Amino acid sequence: MAKRVVIVGGGISGLAAAHRLVELGVERTQITLLEASGRLGGTLQTEHRDGFLLERGPDSFISEKPEAVALAKRLGLESRLIQTNEQFRRSFIVRNGRLRPVPEGFQLLAPSRMWPFITTDIFSVAGKLRMAAELLLPRRNGNSDESLASFVRRRLGQEALERMAQPMVGGIYTADPETLSLRATLPRFLDMERDHRSLILAMMRQGRAQKSGTSGARYSLFLSFDRGMEVLVDALAGVIPNVRLKTRIEALSFNSRTWRMSTDSGETLEADAVCLAVPAYTAARLLEDVSPELASQLNTIKYASTATINLAYPRTFVKHPLNGFGFVVPFIEKRSLLACTFSNVKFAGRAPDDHVLLRAFAGGALQPEMFDDPGTRIEKDLSELLGIKGKPLFTQIAKWERSMPQYEVGHLERVERIENEVKQLRGLALAGNAYRGAGIPDCIRSGETAAETLFNYAA
Repeated sequence: MAKRVVIVGGGISGLAAAHRLVELGVERTQITLLEASGRLGGTLQTEHRDGFLLERGPDSFISEKPEAVALAKRLGLESRLIQTNEQFRRSFIVRNGRLRPVPEGFQLLAPSRMWPFITTDIFSVAGKLRMAAELLLPRRNGNSDESLASFVRRRLGQEALERMAQPMVGGIYTADPETLSLRATLPRFLDMERDHRSLILAMMRQGRAQKSGTSGARYSLFLSFDRGMEVLVDALAGVIPNVRLKTRIEALSFNSRTWRMSTDSGETLEADAVCLAVPAYTAARLLEDVSPELASQLNTIKYASTATINLAYPRTFVKHPLNGFGFVVPFIEKRSLLACTFSNVKFAGRAPDDHVLLRAFAGGALQPEMFDDPGTRIEKDLSELLGIKGKPLFTQIAKWERSMPQYEVGHLERVERIENEVKQLRGLALAGNAYRGAGIPDCIRSGETAAETLFNYAA
């Protein structure tokens, strides 16, 4: 008899979990996916408007983590994957109200090439000398977790933190560098210090290895789909047998063998196994009567809210050459936005000819006040930074409340405690961006791992 498996949450993690169960064998499991809203995909939302392709959430994923590419191939979507524009693979950082190109070879925290670093005007002379002193610093003893801010100050200095590390990493995690766990987010830099002593030496050696071919070919870091990220959502939805939208779980109970769920319509569902592919705070609410300790641990994961603002312009309105993929904004610049992507430059097919599509990002841990009403100030700052004359053809704002989990110092130990508590509850799995990675490939891996766990249990 097929085991009943219910997946709660229809974002990319829940979709990946349901799809993996289908792959493992629908004759062994009776799969039901429940989504509280009226659509699938979570933050993956693509809108087509007047010839523009608007991404309300993520516009791409990294190819270095294989899960998203592998899933796309299994779904028959390989031919629909697109790379970034080869002509303008660079970005900018705002300094004193102007966009300055990120030095060639600079990777998030440290340079791999010296001349571009020496000649950049992003840093002062004193800041460059302090960063160069990193070549002489000893490695830290011990293996304890450390915040991004502490690590960068220790290795590269305050200016490196304020002018490069904070905006570059903030654009990814929308986090406060004073609390962001380096081990949970960027462990390779801790590994560089341990193995090479100096980050700059490690980066330079890595750069030479890539040039000599010893590290293999380097491909585009970011990928998307020809008609936007919702291509992936639609493909997954098409192979999942039983999807129920507008079905919110209000309560969850467990009697050592069976999971029982109560919906907002008063319906009761039973399952042999459950995957909660929802934010940690939602999972905590559902599990507070089942396991108070697990719920308490889940509630320790904090979240930040973010907004994505798409703005469309005629090309003649924008003075800046837009010869890159976009820019990030240091917090010390006191602007309203975290970052901005030049969407029609980054990927083909995002705007009609002779038009520009900008995607700005606001909110996050450092600027929570910008989440509520970002539109007017964002438009003003973009006009000043890019030399825009005139109003946008349209502005579209997507708000994602409590959408970005904050991987604070000690996060991996926190997740281990959560996972140990989950193991005490037969037939339960958690999935999502709150645990071991916040990107799309991480969410897919999370969902697929949960599915395999539940499949083995149900079998």
